[in-house]
Order: sequence, then C-alpha cells, then structure tokens
Amino acid sequence: MARMVYIGLGSNLGDRAANLRAALEAMEAHPAIWTVRASGFYETPPLGNPDHPTYLNATAQIKTTLSPTALLAALHAIEKKLGRVHDSGKHWQPRTIDLDLLLYGDDMIASPELTVPHPEMHLRSFVLRGLCELDGQARHPILHRTADELYARLNERDFVRDNTRPQLISIAGLIGVGKTTLATRLSECLNAILICEQYDENPYLAEVYHGYRDKALDSELFFLSSSATQLRRDRLTNGRYYVSDYIFDKAPIYASSWLAGDDVIRYRKQYEIVAEAVVKPTLAIYLTDSVQLCLDRIHRRNRPYEQGIEGAFLEGLSEKYESLFASWTTCPIVRLPAIACETTQQAEYLANEFRHYLAAGTTQ
Repeated sequence: MARMVYIGLGSNLGDRAANLRAALEAMEAHPAIWTVRASGFYETPPLGNPDHPTYLNATAQIKTTLSPTALLAALHAIEKKLGRVHDSGKHWQPRTIDLDLLLYGDDMIASPELTVPHPEMHLRSFVLRGLCELDGQARHPILHRTADELYARLNERDFVRDNTRPQLISIAGLIGVGKTTLATRLSECLNAILICEQYDENPYLAEVYHGYRDKALDSELFFLSSSATQLRRDRLTNGRYYVSDYIFDKAPIYASSWLAGDDVIRYRKQYEIVAEAVVKPTLAIYLTDSVQLCLDRIHRRNRPYEQGIEGAFLEGLSEKYESLFASWTTCPIVRLPAIACETTQQAEYLANEFRHYLAAGTTQ
C-alpha cells in the first residue's frame, strides 16, 4: 500500500541547489518512490554553529510502498551517493546533503534507528515552511496540529531544545482571561514550579486603579522588581520545569498604559537594567478571549481594585499584546483561546503537547 511521506532536504556544502535537485532526482528514480513534489528552496542560518555555511532547505512530498526502515535506508544510500559522510557523534555538521524522514502517513515510530514524526520538526521553520507550501493541512500525528498551525507558532524562526537552561512556560494575556488558572493546572500536570505575579502584594495598585496616577511609577516599579526577582537567572534551576502566569516582556506594555513623560524614561532605564538577568521563556502562551468575557470574569472574582477597569483599557492592552507577539522571536508562541483550556482535562491535553517544546529535564 502506498503511503504519503514528507522528506526534509538540506545542503550547505558545494553547489547547494544542485545537491537538492540531485537528491530529488534520485528519489524520483527509485522504483518504489513516485509522485515526488518539492517545495521552493529556502536559505536558512545554520543551527548550533553560526560560523558554518548557510543552508539551502526544501521539503519533498512523495508516495512510496517502502517501509519506514527501508525508506530510511534508501535515503541514506542517496546521501552517500551525493557525498554525505555520517558521523553519529556530531550534530549540525556541514554536509553536502541531509535527508530527514519527517512524516510517514500518520505513523508514529520510535526505534534506535528512526523516530517519526521527526522529533524537532515542530521547532524548525525551514521544515514547516516547505511543508505548508505542499500541504498546510498535513497533521502532526502526535501534536494533532496542522503544519500551518505549527509554522505560525515560530514567527519564521528556528529553535533548539536546551536542557542547560530553565524550562519556563510563560502565559500572557489580558486581565481576567484566565492566566493564573491555566498556569496552576499546567504546573500540576507537568510537575512544574508555579510562579505567580504578586498582584496582592503591590501596595500601590489599588490607588492607581482609583485614579491616583502619581502612584503609577511606584506601582510599575514594584511589579518590575518583584517579577525580575522571581525570574532571576540565579534563582531558577537549569532543566527544571516552571510555569509563570505572566510574561516578563509585557512589563513595558502596562507601564506605557499608566506612565508619561519623565516617568517613562525612568521606568525604561530600570527595565533595561533588570531584564538582562531574567530567564527567557522556553515556550510562551498567549491566552485570548473577548474583552467582554474578560470583564465578566473580573467582575465575578470581585477584587475591589479591579472593578473600575473598562473595556477601552483592555482593548488598548490587547493591541499592545498583538504588536509584541507579531514580532516575537524569543521562543515559540502558542496562541490559545480561553475556551480551549477551561477544564482540567483540556489542561492535561495541552501539557502533553507542550512537553514537546521543552527539553527533557528534571521535574524533581
């Protein structure tokens, strides 16, 4: 029975375009492979070593009757024919050709020789861009997301999982969208340490919400200091899982909503000083909902200092969040509607998905 398969191609030595074309021709010539379709060729910075030559990448869609292991052997034979030398002890070395088995139908394979789907494909824009060109609705059989969805999370960047840094999931979104509830559930599912923004500890917040703008700088500097302390690099353990109910990078969004004139300059100086020592998230979650539903939650939870929040204020925050994440390059960003994480079961499902963005570290 013929299967639909996707192959990732890459070359950064010699005539890169000729290498990719030769690999495609070799696949087409194989008696058990046919209907070879290829995406465009894309320039890609090298992973792991910025001094290496730039890659040219593509994705191919084929049909084949070969088993996964037989297909892998055929791909290795093509690589060898085109001058590829395999060195199992080294990663991201320059090569004339690299052929990776990305998807084999809906199969999930885990063996010493082969893992399918490719375990890093959801972190690689250079893979997903070509896959989207061929079939954006191709579905990842483990993450259950389409290529289009996975590609949108990367903002055209490529990422590497790294267990030598803290594994931090940070949740962003409007006031009242449900960040703390989701963060709490994810931390339980992942056996992660929960980090919550210290709203109730801020001695100036109530006065600011009641219109005392002379307290706004003190309030924003309190949040900045407490958040920077919570996320300071020397306080978080490499490889350990953490979930925060805020994203540190949103601090200027709120500051710009409250501050003006010289206060903005003073705040910006402090932000730039402390931001250097803060752990960057491994995965960001942008939780979204309508302004009206956020206001409804704010009124139901009945924090006295929040009851004066108006829809126009939340609309302004929403625009600033959209601007922040439109150019976000720190880590993958998952845009998640609040309705998708209302139950514990939904949170468990999401936690299992998000594990694939985290390095295999310690949860003890």
